[in-house]
Amino acid sequence: MSIMSVLLSAVNWPWSLQTLLVGVVVIITTVLWKRSSTAGLPPGPRGLPLVGNLFTMIRSKDSPVVYQEWSKKYGDVFTVYAFRRPRVVLNGFSAIREALVTNADVFSSRPPFPVPGSPDQSAKGLLLEPYTPRFKEHKKFTMSALRDFGVGKRSMEGKILAEARSLSDVITKKEKQAFCISRLLKNTTCNVICSIVFGSRYEYDDVKGKELLQMIEQTFSTKALDLLPIAFPVARVIPSLKKTSERYVNNQRKLMQHIREEITHHKETFDQNDIRDFVDAFLLEAKKREGDEHSTFTEEQHVTLVRQLFLAGTDTTATTLHWAVLFMILHPDIQQKVQQEIDSVLGPNQDPSMEHRSQMPYTEATLSEISRMAATAPMTASHFTTSDIVFRGYHIPKATRVEVNIWSVLRDPQLWPEPNKFDPTRFLDDTGDFVRREELIMFSMGRRLCPGERLAKVELFLIFTSLLQRFTFKPPEGSAMPSAEGVFGLVHSPVPFQLVAEPRKK
Repeated sequence: MSIMSVLLSAVNWPWSLQTLLVGVVVIITTVLWKRSSTAGLPPGPRGLPLVGNLFTMIRSKDSPVVYQEWSKKYGDVFTVYAFRRPRVVLNGFSAIREALVTNADVFSSRPPFPVPGSPDQSAKGLLLEPYTPRFKEHKKFTMSALRDFGVGKRSMEGKILAEARSLSDVITKKEKQAFCISRLLKNTTCNVICSIVFGSRYEYDDVKGKELLQMIEQTFSTKALDLLPIAFPVARVIPSLKKTSERYVNNQRKLMQHIREEITHHKETFDQNDIRDFVDAFLLEAKKREGDEHSTFTEEQHVTLVRQLFLAGTDTTATTLHWAVLFMILHPDIQQKVQQEIDSVLGPNQDPSMEHRSQMPYTEATLSEISRMAATAPMTASHFTTSDIVFRGYHIPKATRVEVNIWSVLRDPQLWPEPNKFDPTRFLDDTGDFVRREELIMFSMGRRLCPGERLAKVELFLIFTSLLQRFTFKPPEGSAMPSAEGVFGLVHSPVPFQLVAEPRKK
């Protein structure tokens, strides 16, 4: 296949104009981007002239799977190119741990990337901030504030259980009718984040709450190709890409405006002696630094940080719960075993708590296997080297972009025999006790470990056990079983499916 035929297949509009514009993009990009030194870099798949492996990466519907396949040929550490810029891809638990933990001083930063929709490109929150004193300062503040507002405490369990009860009430009203549970789960996890960040929640039929969820859903329905003009501005000359990227940026602006309105409301009612939530905590910290021209607690940093908390805390946890319900439908025998354990420990009416987790090894093992199979975040945000390093015999220069393939660990047949088989006993020993596996790295590892890990684990346990305590999930009568195949985007999510929630007898 010729280079031009590959380029032409990337977008869908008249070939002559498309040829011209793609050619212009390639030429301009070649002039603007100086190729980094590639001497000593790991080997990798051959790419096309000028653009390298870019179109393979952005057109593939399952890049993590493609990377895992390439690792079989080129090894756990290999190089791909985007517009002649090298990216080192890490696969497998050993290589990832060696980079992110053993060599954390080199591999913990982030590459330069625009903050979509923000008027202040220095306000990168936590996700996009390089590993700088600013990052350390804001991570320390964020972790402290999350703890202050209940993360890891019984008070947070109460809020999550209240949301689980609200979710169950909505499901009960379905009266065994077929429905899709995805949006309901997102409403539940969104309300948990709202209670921490804004000190409030949205009813399931609240118009403003629905608008917020729609903005979050639109963010995570984004494809890699849609973001190309953000990373490579010259790609905006292609109308189809310009349109999709602008749609994404406009959606982020709407989300940020929603957050600004909440912050403004908090400013109007702010009392430094009554800190109600995360927004108030940030306002108090900013107030302490008034007059400090070097303060990083700016309004745009506030907006960006809250936006990242919302996006990460709502969709990823809800998507993992969506996978949980799917796997229970696909494996009714496992669903029954989990319910039997819940009944033996909690009975029909007692609310679960994190103290019960140690008494429920099969449930804990099932949730671990759900997290492994779901691989909701199959790739981490890109890392960036802060100095030259010789890594596994290869010379990786300073300022090299590094992609971390979490999927390659969670679906590694050397770690998990028959990796595509759903089997909770992987996390049980011969006596039936739960066994924690260090290779279960769905929250990444090292200095960029997800700050919401503890909250997500509490939500997964409490909401999952609450749902199976009350309902048995089944496919609608007469319908085929839903697919276990997922859809890759910014997250790995199930193919939409309908279900029936049958209330359990008390």
